[in-house]
Amino acid sequence: MPSPQHVNVVSCLVRNRDGSILCVKHKIRGWEMPQGRVEQGEAVLEALHREVMEETGVTIDGPKLAAVWSKLSEPQAVIHGFVAEHVDGDPTPSEETPEVAWFSAAEAQQRVEHPVNRDRLRDLLAFEEAILFASYTTDPYRRSP
Repeated sequence: MPSPQHVNVVSCLVRNRDGSILCVKHKIRGWEMPQGRVEQGEAVLEALHREVMEETGVTIDGPKLAAVWSKLSEPQAVIHGFVAEHVDGDPTPSEETPEVAWFSAAEAQQRVEHPVNRDRLRDLLAFEEAILFASYTTDPYRRSP
């Protein structure tokens, strides 16, 4: 049996002092939380801080692991979902994310339309203490549990 090949991804629900949620607008997927791949030899938390900074221009503090999602269809991935607090910086667009904005939780849920990202946002908004573990496939999108 061949060794499993999957991509490691980090995703973060960033809140400011007012409780607003930081979202980025991806050119293809639309509005979503900041997210990106963990690079070879990079620690997961290092990747989280880097991806949030690259996509939004802000720094975060106190990230807590809230969910782990396994994407079982190609390309396979393990996505680590975190919640964190905004520390510094103003939302700044990047080449990858041409729009960055703060939204209320309700507005963020309305703007995030991609089903995978909508479910991830809902999962992280519901985080209290227990880490969620879930898996899904795409084409068509199916999630369990």
